[in-house]
Amino acid sequence: MKLATFDTGGAARVGIVTGDALVDLAQAAPGLPRDMIGLIEAWPRIEREVRPLESAKPHLKLAEIHLQAPVPRPQKVLAIGLNYADHIEESGLPKPERQIWFTKLGNAVNGPYDPIEMPKVSSAVDYEAEFVAIVGKRCRHVAKADAPGAIFGYAAGNDVSVRDWQFHTPQWILGKSFDTHAPFGPWIVTADEIGDPHTLGIRCLVNGETRQNSNTCNLVFNVFDQIALLSQAMTLMPGDVIFTGTPGGVGFAAKPPNFLKAGDVVRVEIDRIGALEAHMVAEG
Repeated sequence: MKLATFDTGGAARVGIVTGDALVDLAQAAPGLPRDMIGLIEAWPRIEREVRPLESAKPHLKLAEIHLQAPVPRPQKVLAIGLNYADHIEESGLPKPERQIWFTKLGNAVNGPYDPIEMPKVSSAVDYEAEFVAIVGKRCRHVAKADAPGAIFGYAAGNDVSVRDWQFHTPQWILGKSFDTHAPFGPWIVTADEIGDPHTLGIRCLVNGETRQNSNTCNLVFNVFDQIALLSQAMTLMPGDVIFTGTPGGVGFAAKPPNFLKAGDVVRVEIDRIGALEAHMVAEG
């Protein structure tokens, strides 16, 4: 099942994506939660009500709506660095013995087709195609074997990075948290529909040119490793967003570096998930 957050010029609502159309849950089942985090929290008791609505008559075409980030205001946006072997190699760094985590702040969350800002203070803006996991329940100290049960679903993401700001200090938070620099979506595909998340092709295209092309089987620390470690440090909450790493082919590793510029079109594709596509625009 594909669940999206959308609007038609008013308040955001949640819907089920079916082909090129959408079932508006606010119309199909007015008693259900109206936001994605509420829907995820209630999922164990409402799933049997929601599932049949996937075959209901759609209310809207996707072309008629604006897709927002599936979780517009997550409590946490967490991201792991250096988690594909080819990206580690191109970065010139040793394979990490432990997972390397940073955060992208909530102001960076962006819709799957919304413009991405080129900040006034940098011209070293880079793309990072990423497979994204969405936490499904409040959990702590999750064993790796139990981690699949902690995941609600998956999305595609772009860990947009301002490289000079990222490497000004050992902490990456500023360079990773510029406004609009955490687009993800275009919807959440529920975990049951994906099955094994470590078999999916992942690509990034800039102006139609393939820059990244890999598979989630190449994650150094896989999605379940990540859930297990993070949950040792913090309580994971429904709707928390986890960017699981980017493969090789990023712009800063090219010789010379090949950064984004205003007017570029960046597309991230993940098999069985869908695609994001955004125009890079000058800030302001």
